[in-house]
Amino acid sequence: MPMLGLGTWENEDPDQCAESVRTALEMGYRHIDTAQAYGNEDAVGDGIAAADVAREDIFLATKVWISKLSPENVLRSTETSLSRLGTDYLDLLYIHWPAGEYDPEGTLSAFDELYDEGLIRNMGVSNFEPEHVDQARDILDAPVFANQVEMHPFLQQERLRQYAAETDLDLVAYSPLARGDVIGDETLGAIAEKHDASEPQVALAWLRELGVTAIPKATSEAHIRDNWESLDIDLDEDDMARIDAIDRTDRKVHPGFAPDAW
Repeated sequence: MPMLGLGTWENEDPDQCAESVRTALEMGYRHIDTAQAYGNEDAVGDGIAAADVAREDIFLATKVWISKLSPENVLRSTETSLSRLGTDYLDLLYIHWPAGEYDPEGTLSAFDELYDEGLIRNMGVSNFEPEHVDQARDILDAPVFANQVEMHPFLQQERLRQYAAETDLDLVAYSPLARGDVIGDETLGAIAEKHDASEPQVALAWLRELGVTAIPKATSEAHIRDNWESLDIDLDEDDMARIDAIDRTDRKVHPGFAPDAW
């Protein structure tokens, strides 16, 4: 799984979404993230089809929404996602939240079926706490590959990072730029100036140094490129320590059906 991807949450205009996906892929991105709930799988598929990049070189992920988590709905909605995305398989399919129709035994049995049939190459979860992941692993035959959660310098997810490191679980950070709030932060700004970089680039480099995959949303070519160029930023120990010391907790995504531990 490439450690920098293109997120598409709230990229709702079909033409813009398709163009941002095409632009990112032709710039060098190889990881594209979407979800059934985003309403843009068709556009993401159009962008992939328009890009001069072979499908087998792309790591494509989507998520099953909470109203589609009964066994029959998992299977049916995933077939629909495959059709919309114009692909025969998904590199990663997530359970979007442990909520709604989520029933561990039933939902996960459907994911095992998709995995066994080769329709998904990896099974993932999103917004799961460690106890949810443990329960899923007890039920599944397929391995749990990744947990996608909100993570950025203002929500550092130390508990989930420790759990992931101890249990061979990849972490994927959504909203890695705190929905734009990293811009103007004093600490990130000072580090950005030191590296002749932007605050978003510093936030993405921090995640990469932690071994966390980031999927920032971007629509314009300039923002897609700015995020891409974060791969050239190497933070030193002092930079990392300064970011780690940011004493701020600011969760951007907290729906009413979120896990109680939140």
